[in-house]
Amino acid sequence: MATMDESPFSLISLEDELSCSICLSPFNCPVTIPCGHNFCQDCLLATWKDCYSCPQCRTVFATKPELKKNTVLSTVVETLNSRLTKSGASVIPEKSKAKKKDVIRCDACMEAEASQTCHTCMASFCEEHLRPHRENPVFRVHQLTAPVSNLLERICTDHHKLMEFYCSQHARSICSICLQQVHKGCSFISSEDQRNLKESDLRGKLGLLDGKITKNETVVSQMRDMQNKLKDSATKRMKTLSAEYQQMRVMLARDERDALMAVERELESGQAKLKGLMKKFTENIDSMSKAKEDIHSLLSQSQTLGFLQASYNLPQNTNFDPYTPRINLDSKKVIASQAFAAALKEHLAEMFNQPFEARQVMLKPEKSAVPVSGGTGSQPESEQSDLQWQRRNPRSHSPGRSIMQPFIRPWNPVQHAQASASGFKPLSPGTMGLEPQWGLMATPQGSGSPPKAVSKKKVQKPKKGQKSTEDTMGNENLSSSMENLLEFNGKEAESREQPVAVTSDIPPNITSSEKRGELLKYATVLTLDQKTAHKRIALNEGFTKASVSDEHENYPDSPERFTVCSQVLTSKGFSRGRHYWEVKLSSNNFIGLGLAYKSIDRKGPTSRLGRNAQSWCVEWFNVKLSAWHNSSETVLVNPNSKRVGVLLDCEEGTATFYNVAGRAYPFHSFVFPFTEAVYPAFWIFSSGSSISLCKLQD
Repeated sequence: MATMDESPFSLISLEDELSCSICLSPFNCPVTIPCGHNFCQDCLLATWKDCYSCPQCRTVFATKPELKKNTVLSTVVETLNSRLTKSGASVIPEKSKAKKKDVIRCDACMEAEASQTCHTCMASFCEEHLRPHRENPVFRVHQLTAPVSNLLERICTDHHKLMEFYCSQHARSICSICLQQVHKGCSFISSEDQRNLKESDLRGKLGLLDGKITKNETVVSQMRDMQNKLKDSATKRMKTLSAEYQQMRVMLARDERDALMAVERELESGQAKLKGLMKKFTENIDSMSKAKEDIHSLLSQSQTLGFLQASYNLPQNTNFDPYTPRINLDSKKVIASQAFAAALKEHLAEMFNQPFEARQVMLKPEKSAVPVSGGTGSQPESEQSDLQWQRRNPRSHSPGRSIMQPFIRPWNPVQHAQASASGFKPLSPGTMGLEPQWGLMATPQGSGSPPKAVSKKKVQKPKKGQKSTEDTMGNENLSSSMENLLEFNGKEAESREQPVAVTSDIPPNITSSEKRGELLKYATVLTLDQKTAHKRIALNEGFTKASVSDEHENYPDSPERFTVCSQVLTSKGFSRGRHYWEVKLSSNNFIGLGLAYKSIDRKGPTSRLGRNAQSWCVEWFNVKLSAWHNSSETVLVNPNSKRVGVLLDCEEGTATFYNVAGRAYPFHSFVFPFTEAVYPAFWIFSSGSSISLCKLQD
């Protein structure tokens, strides 16, 4: 304490620590907040308007902290102020006082404002006391400048001489005595020369900065011009693309109209023939009915002589047996139109599932490609099929020829063998992907059996381009006994006439695998929505696991709940960006993973995933893996997945399914336009089966 009394200015070094960082003045009623910083109470409360945060470290507090006065800090500030007052030093100005402009006074009279400063006398003088320097020749060698307020700073503290030199070696101003003693042997120049050198260096740096700024501004201007050019180029290209696609839509619409008109003409022609024949047979019926009445009249005659004398001949049309004509819509033009539509859809599906760079190659394949025969060779099966087709149709890929022109893809025996091995029976090469005419073919009377193309058993009409019709036929008995595998009646047939999304089959081989880390960049956290879960489905592990049993859960009634099919949606849907999630399967049997719009039916028989236009799914049914959309089935090669990843790209309109086993192997993709947000969806049927949403980590 004695030391502090002898040194009244020992606390001046703590002036910054004893000042509020908001008002920059000594603390007035200092308070401490939880982060440890101190402020004036009024200053801190003035900053707390919208939120509660520390003005210094920006720490945000959820609630308003309780403020208490820092008594120790307040005592230190009061001690500093009292000691400064007793020592006669100027007290630190308060925040309410404004700083006044410093006025340089005359060192002779101490009253008048100084006019000039003499660096030789080291004093400032007013006009009156400056007269000797102006009139007396003795003072002519003195250096006069504008008034200077910091004369003491120009005096060497060691020798009390004017620091008129600059030591280049130590980079500091020195006096003449310093030059002879401490800085003896150092290189030096005058302060004015050093100032000139420094000014020259700074002007050079200013020139460099001006040049760099000009160059950067030029580059920014060029990039702005490039932005405008890119925008103009993009606008032109979008217009060109829109025009091209519009032309293709017009071509497709015209071709569709022509194909429909051909069917209508065939229908009108067949109906006209049937109408003519029906008119003829009706006339025969009328003439035979009249003959029948005449015979009855003759039989009712009571006179035997008259009865015997009367004679009657049957009409001539009784000599011919009636027949049912065979009239159908199997004209060459109708069949060709239907075959072209199916083949075009398949070809477009193959192209749309390829990257943009590979589509041009599919349109115009290399002429140097070596054709293969017999469906074997080192080239992929799709290329073999394309080459065989080109050999049969050499004009199909000629320059200027549109992809919209008719073509029929050949039957591929390799694909046929692979499909047969997976339990899927494709169409034979004789059918060329065409479906038989159902219900439009008449059968001659007495034939005893329908035509070969028509089965006695009523089955669903296969969809155009659908690879199999016997899978659904073989599962009819099984579906009749299961809650979710419903037999769809005419409603399904109507839904199958609607356009479906483009699908693709991706073989799960190593060459098409992707690094799982690349997919995890789009990892998304999902939870299952209890409001949508069927009452057979139990949700566990924080709504990330769904299992199915025969016992119903005690869920409240909800309009969003599935009541027919044991399905559940997630609580989060997506309409933009990229999203990736993974699902762990307890078994590969009677489980479906997919996507659905929120508008999907919840109560009807068509609420099953993939059996409507509002959902897409891949489904494990026994040992068969299929992709479903709008009741259209595509049989896939089953990779026997235990962990399935799904990458949803809303911008591209694609959903790709991966078999995750160290790396990610894609095995199917859907391509479809978004009309609303899509939700991950799951179908589980077998009791004891379950699916779990995985926690993804890099």
